[in-house]
Amino acid sequence: MGLIEEILVRPKLRQKLWAWWYPFFTRRVREQGVDFLNYAFADIEAPRLALAEADEPNRPNIQLYEHVRGSVDLKGLRVLEVSCGHGGGASFFARTYAPAEYVGLDLNPEAIRHCQARHQVAGLAFEVGDAQKLSFADGSFDVVMNVEASHCYPDFPGFVDEVARVLKPGGRFCHADLRYRSGVDEWVAALVKHPRLRLDEMRLINPEVIRGMELNTPRYEAMVKQALPRFLHKLALDFAGVKGSRLHRDAVSGEMSYRSFRLTKRQG
Repeated sequence: MGLIEEILVRPKLRQKLWAWWYPFFTRRVREQGVDFLNYAFADIEAPRLALAEADEPNRPNIQLYEHVRGSVDLKGLRVLEVSCGHGGGASFFARTYAPAEYVGLDLNPEAIRHCQARHQVAGLAFEVGDAQKLSFADGSFDVVMNVEASHCYPDFPGFVDEVARVLKPGGRFCHADLRYRSGVDEWVAALVKHPRLRLDEMRLINPEVIRGMELNTPRYEAMVKQALPRFLHKLALDFAGVKGSRLHRDAVSGEMSYRSFRLTKRQG
């Protein structure tokens, strides 16, 4: 078992690593303006997404957010993004679709400080919070977004319970993430069998994510080499999913599964 796979399948090790890694990483890359932390998405058959010039460098990462959103219209809705990272997706959605309110939540206080300073958009707010204990009333949101983060959570079924609680009846849950083979069945079952959520769509997106990884490889390699000490380069490049990394190879072989889901909260 490789280090990354071991981290993904061992909850206690996962918690300890992420609690150190993400604030450390945010402090190191803050000056580079890194707004996205996902592995990205590139569908060669989809129509080309129209982007503003300022968003173009982040095209592969934005495309993942757009794929996860799908046909869910955010205009005028209350949206919660759990584990918003550095806020790039939250900013893009708030600027592009005019939700009534968009809240970005993350456990990493360094990331939230980064988001609050960098993303000044009407209706967009960021706060520190725990995905496992959402500090919102029942039925608070029309949409919950969760992009490539839940593999860090110690209790994924508990997180899904929280999502179902804070969604309004008829509200949508847009989710994408990765799991190694040993964790896929539990992950999918927590979504498919949830009594308060109906699965509308599930899609395996390894090919699109692999292309996204490859498109981002030059930029991520440069970022890691500039921001981090040499002894962390190999580990960081593996986590970044650059071409040739362990994670990239596992996505290609199918040992690691990357999937997207859209669900609806049942009425009543």
